[in-house]
Amino acid sequence: MPTDGWFKKKARSSAASVAAAIPDGVATKCARCGRIIFTVDFEKNLKVCLDCGYHHRLSAAERIEITADEGSFTPLWSDLQALDTLSFPDYAAKLAKGKQVVGAEDGFMVGSASIDGIPVLLGVTDFSFMGGSMGSVAGEKITRAMEEGVATGKPVVLFTASGGARMQEGLLSLMQMAKTSAAAARLAEAHVPYIVVFTDPTMAGVLASYASLGDIMIAEPGATVGFAGARVAAQASMQKLPVDYQTSEWQLTHGQIDMVVARKDLVDVLSSLLLLLGCGLAPVEDAADEKVEVTVG
Repeated sequence: MPTDGWFKKKARSSAASVAAAIPDGVATKCARCGRIIFTVDFEKNLKVCLDCGYHHRLSAAERIEITADEGSFTPLWSDLQALDTLSFPDYAAKLAKGKQVVGAEDGFMVGSASIDGIPVLLGVTDFSFMGGSMGSVAGEKITRAMEEGVATGKPVVLFTASGGARMQEGLLSLMQMAKTSAAAARLAEAHVPYIVVFTDPTMAGVLASYASLGDIMIAEPGATVGFAGARVAAQASMQKLPVDYQTSEWQLTHGQIDMVVARKDLVDVLSSLLLLLGCGLAPVEDAADEKVEVTVG
């Protein structure tokens, strides 16, 4: 008499019983491999699974906390609010819910900060606010951050996490693609460093605009990075896609990004890159302006 199914059922039942017996907040289940991890260890490891290495999503506040020097982040333009110009169904309710979830007026947060003592303009997207979609507020903040970079010479570091442009704002949202791209061009003309970090996911209109215009583009391991979804791409190409299609690693192999960096190493890598780009270094006096006394004979 076959008993394999009985044992599997028994194992699932036992696992469910153990999970039910754990008090809320004590343990976290990995979204990829299903491992149960003590929450304190999970958070100490920056919300990266201790078993499979899956990088779980961070809130904007969490991202700022682990990236910027302690107490250095000063929010900018945090009072900007999206308008329901098109009276799009349920948009006002979704905005209200998003504000409640992230505790801010929009999912994109930007401010002045420092990374290992290097002054920067730091921008972070919170995916829990309407999927991190880029609307008029996000586009305005990104543009202002880049203009501030041009004015002050501070490098701009942006973390992306978005499903693309916000459909509830129609053309106002799509316009942000051109707007942020133009601002990135002005930043490049001013020779101010611009670094983008792709986190899961970075898709569609965001990838097709300011995200792909960084001087250096980094991605976290396993992040989904692409334009159209994998299913749409498969239908359009009429072929079977690679297993790792639209992952950070696939994009690295095909030249879309410059490097894949684990979350625990991001601050050190950003600091090193900023120093290599001449940020945070004391200005060197022009040798031509120095007076040199020469004694002959």
